[in-house]
Amino acid sequence: MILSDFFARDRVSLDLTGETRDDVLGALVSLLTLDERSEGTLSRTLRRRESLGSTGIGRGIAIPHCRSLMVRRLRVAYGRHRGGVEFHAIDNRPVHHFFLIVAPPVEVSVQYLPVLGKLAQFAKHRDVPGKLTGLRSADEFFRLLESKGV
Repeated sequence: MILSDFFARDRVSLDLTGETRDDVLGALVSLLTLDERSEGTLSRTLRRRESLGSTGIGRGIAIPHCRSLMVRRLRVAYGRHRGGVEFHAIDNRPVHHFFLIVAPPVEVSVQYLPVLGKLAQFAKHRDVPGKLTGLRSADEFFRLLESKGV
């Protein structure tokens, strides 16, 4: 499994906007280009998921994820928020880098958990937060994924 296969250039944003966790979740969902009703439902599902426990894994990275009827196949997006947002991360620091994963409730390909695991593995690399901060294009994002062998 190659992580970059799950991303698309139009689902990579280096300029996420929003002042709150909920704003950023909404901005991430908008990268998936769903209809307005589906975006609202998915945003609510992600907010509920975050209320159970933050997906902020530390070092400025969060991996919000859920299963939802709003998608028919696994969808993944990346967004960077330059200023950072309070996300109740495990290290109590603001989050700048967001990897969104959404999968249907029943998934024949069974990719949801492996993709989540690969993203967590990628995020553990010591230099990843700094390299994500320095990105200037979606192409550089894809090259970073490739350079880490994920």
